[in-house]
Amino acid sequence: MRSLIPFSILAASAFSSAFVLPSDPAVFSASSEAGVQRLIQISPTETRWATEEQKLELKRQGVNFMDITDHQMLGMQNAVTRSEMGIMKTVEFPEKVMFEDTIKPLLKNLNKDNMKANLEKFTSFYTRYYKSEHGRESSEWLLKRINETADGFADLKLAPFPHHWQQSSIIARIPGKTEKTVVIGAHQDSINLFLPSLLGAPGADDDGSGTVTILEAFRVLVEHLKKTGEKLEQTVEFHWYSAEEGGLLGSQAVFSSYEKQARDVVAMLQQDMTGFVEKTLKAGKPESVGVITDYVDPGLTEFIKKVITEYCDIPYTLTECGYACSDHASASKAGYPSAFVIESKFEDSDDHIHTTEDKIEFLSFDHMLQHAKLTLSLAYELGASNKWSGKGGDEL
Repeated sequence: MRSLIPFSILAASAFSSAFVLPSDPAVFSASSEAGVQRLIQISPTETRWATEEQKLELKRQGVNFMDITDHQMLGMQNAVTRSEMGIMKTVEFPEKVMFEDTIKPLLKNLNKDNMKANLEKFTSFYTRYYKSEHGRESSEWLLKRINETADGFADLKLAPFPHHWQQSSIIARIPGKTEKTVVIGAHQDSINLFLPSLLGAPGADDDGSGTVTILEAFRVLVEHLKKTGEKLEQTVEFHWYSAEEGGLLGSQAVFSSYEKQARDVVAMLQQDMTGFVEKTLKAGKPESVGVITDYVDPGLTEFIKKVITEYCDIPYTLTECGYACSDHASASKAGYPSAFVIESKFEDSDDHIHTTEDKIEFLSFDHMLQHAKLTLSLAYELGASNKWSGKGGDEL
């Protein structure tokens, strides 16, 4: 997630009383990449070369980017296919919510205590930096926890998505009647922008909060499908991406793979930072879900606003976060409709992120519960919809 924190604050936090070095210095790999140039994209039309240190400096300055070194052709195959087939229409979304009778009882099963317990464990790793052994260990724990949460759901296809760095992404796939796919995402990695390979990064809000939010929605959805034997129209996937903080590296790899497989993703929602409301309330503003309006699919975003209005207990507020501010940007670049929601207006979001101070104590699990309600409701609404099942359905 993009940082709004001045470098001086990052430095002060880095050397606060929370600064505790790992007991075994060998847990971090020695960097052999200090001078290696990476190709980064900071706008739809602007790229530049940067070292890893220069990438960190851009993040300290609040500059969003995608590190496209490994996936420079992302989106090209889908664009060419659409051009050759003469497909110009965008994906159309339902005009209104349709499954209130099923979803509203399910929302009562969401449990903020589950989210708290999962986040307490997830933040106990010294860091979840994607190039560290701690990042690998936290990902392995998360994979195990997702499997435990599924509790033997036979239809689930759960697997790590390996990368050339230590931490894997994770994909939990609930097959539907069709291969059209709805994706719910969050990123599992954390970072300390001062010295990522040395300093701790509990990453409670960024993005431990999103990770456990979608995990709780996943739990309730799977329990419902197990109990009823229902099979959704669309395939629904839950993704936990690695290396978002490195320039959306994990999600680019995932959606590049999907593009090459000609996967038909009809919607992707990213939940990145779902728990911080302190600045919003201190400013006298109403607690709300921040709906990002720039660099997102407008049709999907409009439907998400309807879902919030129907199923959440708080309103939405419209806000912007800039280019490539989270993993939805990878889906969008690949040619898939994507959207992004956050805990508040962007300017009121958590300023503890990317430091040792991104801790649970600053978060509201009641607020995270609202994001879980949105996640579960959207997954079911789009998963069960017959919008794309007829001959008139729009194709990607």
